[in-house]
Amino acid sequence: MKHLKIAVIALFTFVMVANVNAQDSNNPWAITLGFNSIDIRGGKSISDIANDYLGTGDWNTLPAISRIGATKYLQDGFSLQLAGSLNKVKTFSTKNDSDMMYYAFDANVLYDVNKLVELAFGSTTKWFDPYVYLGGGYTSLDGNGEAMLNVGAGFNVWFKENVGLNLQSGAKRNFSGEVADHFQHTIGVIFKFGGKDTDGDGVYDKDDSCPDVAGLAAFNGCPDADGDGVQDSKDSCPYVAGLAALNGCPDADADGIADKDDMCPNEKGSAANRGCPDSDGDGVVNKDDNCPNVAGPAANGGCPWPDTDGDGVLDKDDNCVNEAGPASNNGCPEPVITDAAVQTINMGAKSILFNTGKYSFKPGVTSKLDDIVAIMNQFPKATFMIEGHTDSSGGAAVNLRISERRAMAVRDYFVKKGISTDRLEAKGFGEGSPIDSNKTRDGRAHNRRVEIKVANNN
Repeated sequence: MKHLKIAVIALFTFVMVANVNAQDSNNPWAITLGFNSIDIRGGKSISDIANDYLGTGDWNTLPAISRIGATKYLQDGFSLQLAGSLNKVKTFSTKNDSDMMYYAFDANVLYDVNKLVELAFGSTTKWFDPYVYLGGGYTSLDGNGEAMLNVGAGFNVWFKENVGLNLQSGAKRNFSGEVADHFQHTIGVIFKFGGKDTDGDGVYDKDDSCPDVAGLAAFNGCPDADGDGVQDSKDSCPYVAGLAALNGCPDADADGIADKDDMCPNEKGSAANRGCPDSDGDGVVNKDDNCPNVAGPAANGGCPWPDTDGDGVLDKDDNCVNEAGPASNNGCPEPVITDAAVQTINMGAKSILFNTGKYSFKPGVTSKLDDIVAIMNQFPKATFMIEGHTDSSGGAAVNLRISERRAMAVRDYFVKKGISTDRLEAKGFGEGSPIDSNKTRDGRAHNRRVEIKVANNN
């Protein structure tokens, strides 16, 4: 009795400090070593039964290990318990005081009450493991034996990973009366075992998705080497702590792009630019932009094209980068007179004919001159050189004088028609610049001519 009271005190001490797991499929085997106490039932009244059960001075206990049990977890909270007990039961008689030898072999089916608690409340304590049982066995008392029905309850208190305290109490009911009905109470130390944890991470192999590599229970036994909360198998950067949103990879500049994919990991940028900034939004990232704060094309290193002459035509398209000109002329100054107009003047000049040996015009020449004046008025910036020429007939001095007067006659006509003298220059060349042979009549006629040339065309 004294030993049992001490054991009960120890039980409640463990209840206050224990926090481990009950026997289950992880550790399917358990061995129990302890003591048992027998109390033969006397009267049939409720008070007699209560007194027998509570052991008011008549519990029978051996001062040594007197019960050995083995339990195998089955499934869904059910376990099979095999146990052997040894005891001595004292008899009290006026004629004879003696001890009757008691032994029993029992097989009980246990049901873990925590399964019901878990169904009702969603969770249970891990250290307290109550159960009920039903079974049977063979019991012998003072040489008489028979099969008996067992019913009762018990609980385990686990105070280490695989070690706990077991307390079980129940009744044994006879079938033939060879052994009296009685109560049996047991208390002992229980050891559970059989679970396999190859990598020693506390997650048993059957539940361990990575049984050969130590890991965390939160990841079913798989590791998280960098401790970032993303298990290695799902971590794109398993050895560098990162963000779950980026599959475990870091993002130093917090731009939402993992450093491993970020071309500028220390500068916040956009996904379109692979993590690099583009301050001026010209499509050229800052690190490649020679003008990061001024928009410009990639072809010019991110800088705007210059316009040296300020004519609105960029240098890249300007054929005259140092001279202003319209885009229609590729940035070059437009000619003061078109080639077509020059050609028309030249054709008209061939019709300027003079009387032989004189510098007066032949009939009809002035209408041709008027056509030339009209063209000159269209191009007010153009200046002209009027050249007079003769054939080789007559003296050279006379020919020079005649050519000069013929050139002046044309100039004077243009001035009279309103062309500024600043735009006109007249000069005679005599017979010195023939364009044909002076030996033929036609050749000499060709050489007697006036040419009108554009002095400046820019």
